[in-house]
Amino acid sequence: MSKAKQQEFLELYEPIHDRFERFCKARVYGNMEFQDLVNETLLVAFDKFETLKSKKAFLAFLFGISIRILSNNNRKKKENYLQSEEKSHAIEDNSAKTQMDVEIHFLYKALGQLKEPQRESIILFEISGFSIKEIALLQGVSISAVKLRLKRGREKLMEIMTFESSFKRGEIHND
Repeated sequence: MSKAKQQEFLELYEPIHDRFERFCKARVYGNMEFQDLVNETLLVAFDKFETLKSKKAFLAFLFGISIRILSNNNRKKKENYLQSEEKSHAIEDNSAKTQMDVEIHFLYKALGQLKEPQRESIILFEISGFSIKEIALLQGVSISAVKLRLKRGREKLMEIMTFESSFKRGEIHND
């Protein structure tokens, strides 16, 4: 491992660390540990660092790798789906949890209920701050397809979050 390669990699990674970590947390919620995805992605990215065409595209390079890793992981773990589902529904009963932590938990849980393309588009746009054009390039679809995914994803999120909120307040009865 050359020191120059390692140094260059770290110089590109440090400024985007927080955005990349937020993407991974939102993307894997309930399916695997986000830190595992971060670490595995960084290993692959460092290995394939020479294939990076533009330093400006480093974050997109990492996102692409993490999406492929997660896809492969999901394919391998289809039989463990029910266990993962139970994990995503478990809520820690911790009195020190702030209201924001609880809201984030329900948001990530709701994101997990969206279709894959919608979830990915929303995470890239709303959480990671990518433009619609960048998302279209990452996902290999048209700009209008990304806009439609965002629109439908937001509508579905609102529906899920409104239902859960109403259910918690007792407005909807579980008969």
